[in-house]
Amino acid sequence: MWLKPDEILLKNAFKLWVTEDDNEYFVLQRRRGYGDGGGGLTGLLVGTLDTVLDSTSKVAPYRILHHTPDSQVYWSIACGIQLCFSNVFFSLDMGSGVTKEEIVQHWEWLQQNIMRTLSVFDSSEDITSFVQGKIRGLIAEEGKTSLVLEEDPEKFREALLRFEKWFELPPMEKLVTYYSCSYWRGKVPCQGWLYLSTNFLCFYSYLLGAEVKLIISWDEVWRLEKTSNVILTESIHVLAHGEDHYFSMLMHLNETFVIMEQLADYSVKRLFDKESFQREPALSDPLQITKRGLEAHAKSEQFRTFFRLPKEENLLEVHESFLWVPFSHFNTLGKICLSENYLCFASQDGSQCHVIIPMREVINVEKSDASSRSLTVCMRGKRAVRFSEVRGYQLLANTIRSRCGISASPQHSASSEVTWLSLYLCHCTSTHKKMKEQSWNIHFSEYGRGTSMFFTRKTRDLIVRGVPEALRGELWMLFSGAVNDMATHPGYYSDLVEQSLGTSTLATDEIERDLHRSLPEHPAFQSDTGISALRRVLTAYAYRNPKIGYCQAMNILTSVLLLYAKEEEAFWLLVAVCERMLPDYFNRRIIGALVDQAVFEDLIRENLPQLVEHMTDLSFFSSVSLSWFLTLFISVLPIESAVNVVDCFFYDGIKAILQLGLTVLDYNLGALISCQDDAEAVTILNKFFDSVTNKDSPLPSTVQQASAGNNDRASHPKVDISELIREAYEKYGNIRTEEVESSRKRNKLHVIQTLEDTTKQNVIRVVTQEVQFSASHLDSIYNLFKRQHFLCCYWTMKSPALLHHDPSLAYLEQYQLGFQQFSTLFSLLEPWAFCTSKSTLSLWVFRLIDENQDGLVNFKEFCFALDTLYSGSFTNKLKFLFKLHLPPGRGKVDLQAYLKQWQNEILRKEETIKDLPRINQSQFIQFSKTLYNIFHGDPEEESLYRAVAHVTSLLLRMEEVGRRLQEPTSPSGSTKSADTVAAATAEEELSAGKASTSPGSSGSRNSPDAGVDLTETQWSFSFEQVLASLLNEPTIVRFFERPVDVHTKLGQARVSQLKLKANK
Repeated sequence: MWLKPDEILLKNAFKLWVTEDDNEYFVLQRRRGYGDGGGGLTGLLVGTLDTVLDSTSKVAPYRILHHTPDSQVYWSIACGIQLCFSNVFFSLDMGSGVTKEEIVQHWEWLQQNIMRTLSVFDSSEDITSFVQGKIRGLIAEEGKTSLVLEEDPEKFREALLRFEKWFELPPMEKLVTYYSCSYWRGKVPCQGWLYLSTNFLCFYSYLLGAEVKLIISWDEVWRLEKTSNVILTESIHVLAHGEDHYFSMLMHLNETFVIMEQLADYSVKRLFDKESFQREPALSDPLQITKRGLEAHAKSEQFRTFFRLPKEENLLEVHESFLWVPFSHFNTLGKICLSENYLCFASQDGSQCHVIIPMREVINVEKSDASSRSLTVCMRGKRAVRFSEVRGYQLLANTIRSRCGISASPQHSASSEVTWLSLYLCHCTSTHKKMKEQSWNIHFSEYGRGTSMFFTRKTRDLIVRGVPEALRGELWMLFSGAVNDMATHPGYYSDLVEQSLGTSTLATDEIERDLHRSLPEHPAFQSDTGISALRRVLTAYAYRNPKIGYCQAMNILTSVLLLYAKEEEAFWLLVAVCERMLPDYFNRRIIGALVDQAVFEDLIRENLPQLVEHMTDLSFFSSVSLSWFLTLFISVLPIESAVNVVDCFFYDGIKAILQLGLTVLDYNLGALISCQDDAEAVTILNKFFDSVTNKDSPLPSTVQQASAGNNDRASHPKVDISELIREAYEKYGNIRTEEVESSRKRNKLHVIQTLEDTTKQNVIRVVTQEVQFSASHLDSIYNLFKRQHFLCCYWTMKSPALLHHDPSLAYLEQYQLGFQQFSTLFSLLEPWAFCTSKSTLSLWVFRLIDENQDGLVNFKEFCFALDTLYSGSFTNKLKFLFKLHLPPGRGKVDLQAYLKQWQNEILRKEETIKDLPRINQSQFIQFSKTLYNIFHGDPEEESLYRAVAHVTSLLLRMEEVGRRLQEPTSPSGSTKSADTVAAATAEEELSAGKASTSPGSSGSRNSPDAGVDLTETQWSFSFEQVLASLLNEPTIVRFFERPVDVHTKLGQARVSQLKLKANK
C-alpha cells in the first residue's frame, strides 16, 4: 500500500532491513526474518519482536524508500502489510508471499511511470517534491474506493472493555486510541497494547504467564521524544518518575508519537498552565477528547502559527491545487487552506511561496471551464489570484462566496498619521538608502502590497538586507498578522484606553515605575508626549489581558514598536507578540522564555560542539541569553541595530532569534573557549554587542552614541548588523520552523516539571525542619498530596481544586486540598484506620489542622497532622485526639484577625497541656468511642477495650466523688441519684459504642444523651486527668508508642489512591 511520505531515521540504526532492489531514486527493502532464508539468528530475533496481537498494527515486511543521490534523507512511500495467522512461523512465510506481490507491483509502477519523469528536474528538491505530490495523489485516489473506516466502532468498543478491565481506572476516563507495540523492560521486549487516554498512558502485556501493567499519568511525564539506537531502529522514549520507558515496533510510530505529544501538552496546559489553556476552548471538556479532535486541533494550531492568524481561526478545509505565480509565470503545487475568515495558500515545501487572503478583501469568485477545474479569486484594488486543478472547485467557490465580507480593511500606507520616529530621524538620502527603497518598490510591484502580498524567498532576502525606515511599521503589521487583528476590531483600542483610564492596579503601578526606564536615551521618550503614548498602550494591554497584566521587558519592546508604528498599531503588535509569536513569555513564570532557552541549548549542542566540549554546563548561556529572547536583543544591542533583528523576528518568528544567538556565539567562539570564568565570558559578549553598528541607521548620532553605552567600542572591531544577520541566515538558515516547534513541545514538559520539582524541593526544605519524616518520605507524601489534588481535576474543568492551584502563590500555598480531597487522602495515610473518607471524624480532623480556617489544607498542615500520628509522643498523639472533640472555631477569620493571630503565634511559647480547655460529658463519651474505633481490628483489641472501659469508669467515679465533695450542703439523696444516673448512662453509651465499633461509626460531636436530662448534672474532664488515667494502662501506651512502617504505608497508599477514586 502507498504511504504518506514520511522521513525515516537510518542514522545509527541496526540493519534490520535487507535491500532487494534499488535504483537511483528508490530502494526496495525486506525486513529480516521475512521471506526466503529468514535471516538466521537475526531474522529470528526480528521476527519474534514483530509478532503482535493484531494484524492492523504489524510491522510491514516490505517497504519502498525514496531518496536522491546527493541527500542522506530517506522517505518511506510504500509498504506491504503482513497478514496474521494463528501460528507465528506461518505468519513469517505465508504473509510475506502475499505482500511481496503487492510491493513488486508498486515497484514496477514506479519504474515504468516515475523514473523517466524525474530526469527532467534540475534539483533534488524538485524531484522529492514531485514524488511526494504524486504519492499523495495516489493515496487520495485509493481513498475514493476504500471501504475501510478509519475507526472500527466494534473493535474500539472491544478495546475499551479491555482497557477498563485491565487498568481499573475511573469510568469517566476517556480512551482516545490504542496501538500494538513492544515495551522494553531492560533488554527484553514485552509485546502488548499501548492505550492512550485523556489523563493516562497505559500498557498491558500478558505473554507466557508474565503480566506487565504500566500506568503513567501525563502530568508526571518529564520527557517525550522519538529515539533511535543500536538495537531499536525507532522507538518512543517516555521519562516519568526518574524511570525511562521505551515503546517500539509501532506500525504508525509518527502518528502514535503525535497523539502522545498532544495528550501530554493538553494535560500540562490544563493542570499546570491554565492561562494558555483557557485560550483554547476547543479542548475544554476532558470527557469529550477524541483522536480526531486532537488531530483537528493540532492542524488548526499549525495553520494559525504558519500564517500568523488570530486564535479564533480553525482549519476547515484543505484542497490540493496549483497557484499561478505571476512574477514567475509558473504554476506551483500546494494546498489551499480555508478557515472561517481567511483563504490561504502554501506551496509544497512551505517556503517558496505563500499568500494570505482575508475574506473581507474578496469581492468575487470566478469559475472557468470544468476541464481545468480552476477558479479565480478577485480582491479589492484590482487584484486576483488563480487556482487550478482544484478537486471540488465548485463547492470551494460557493464556500468562499458565502464567507466574503463587504467591508474593506484599512491600509497602512493610506493613513496620514505620522510615527514618533519620523520626528527624530536624520533626513539623509544616501545612495544605499535609495537603492533599498527601490528594491522594495520593485518587490511590491511584482508580488503585491498589503494583506494579500505573496511571501517568497525574495521577501526574506530583502528582510535580511534591511527594511527602509518608512516601511518598517507597515511590514511589521503585515508579517505579524496584527494588520488583520486591527482590521477586524475597529475602535477596540480606543475603547480600552477609555475604560482603563484612571484605573489603579498592581500592573499600573509597575508601568508607572518603568515608564522612564524605556529607551531613556531616545528623544521620543524624553517628553510627556512619548511617555503618555507608552503609558496608554501598556495600560490598555494590561486591562485587556489581566492574567499577564504587565511584565518587565514589555516596556522596552513597546517603546521600539512606538518608534515605527502608530499608537494603535503598536498596541496590536504587542498583542501579536505576547499572545501569538512568543506564547507564555510574559507571565509570572516566563515559561515560554525558559522553553526557548532549552531549545537554544539543544541547538548549541548540535551546531557548536567545540563550545560544548569547553563548557559542559550550558546553563550559563541560558542565563546570559534570557534578555536576548525577552527583548529580542533590544536590551543588548544598540537600538539602531536591534530594529533589524526585530524585522527578522516578525518575518520568521523565534527562529530568527535562535539563528542570531548561535551566530553571536559562533562569532566569539575563540574568545569564549579561551575565557577562564563566566564573568570574562559576559564581558566578551557585552563588548561584542557594543561593537555592532548599523551604517544605514537614520537615527541622530547622539542617540547612536547613547545606545552604545560606553566608549569601549573602539577596542573591538566593528560589526555591521546586516552582515551579522546575513551570516546567521547563511550558516543556520537550515533550522526549520517545524523542528523548533517540535523542540518547544519536547522541552516544555521538562521545563514545567523542573519548575514543579523546584516547588516541591522548596516545600520539603521548609517542612522537613519541623517534622520527623525523612526527605524521601516527604517526597512520597508530596507526590500523593499533589496527585490527590489532580484527581479531582482529571475529569472536569469546573473543579474547585483546579481554581486553588496558583503558581504565583508562595510554594506552600500552590497546592491545597478541600475537605473531600483531604478526607480521601487522610483515610489512606492515617495509621489506625479510624477515619473513613465519609466519617464525621474526617471533618473534625480537617477543621483542626486548617489553621487559618479558609476551608483548604496545605501540605505543611497536612504533614504536621500525619507527623503527630506517626512519630509523636504518647502525650502529643493523645492531645491531637483530645482536641478533635473540642467545639469547632467560629468560622473563617478576617485578614486583620488572622495577622494578629499569626503575630501572637510567633511570640507565644509552645502550647502546654494546661492550655487545653476541659472536655464535657458528651464530648468525653465521643472521645472514648473514637478510642474504640482506633483499637478495632488490633490483635490486642479485647485488652485495649477493657483498658478503655476501666479508665472511663474510673474517671466517671472520680468526677462523681469530686462533685459530692464540692456540694456538702445539698441533699445527699438527690445528688447521689442524679450523679449515679449520669454515670450509669455514660457507661451504657460507652458499652453500646464498644459493641458497634467500626471505622466511621462515630456520631455527632454534640449529640445529647438519650433519655436523661443532664442539664443539671453536666461534668467535665481536663486533659491532665485523661492523660494520667491512660498512662496507667500499659496496653494503651504500648499501642500508641508502636512504630509505624511509613514506607509500607506510603506504598499501599500509592496503589490504592487511584483505585479508591475508581470505586467511588
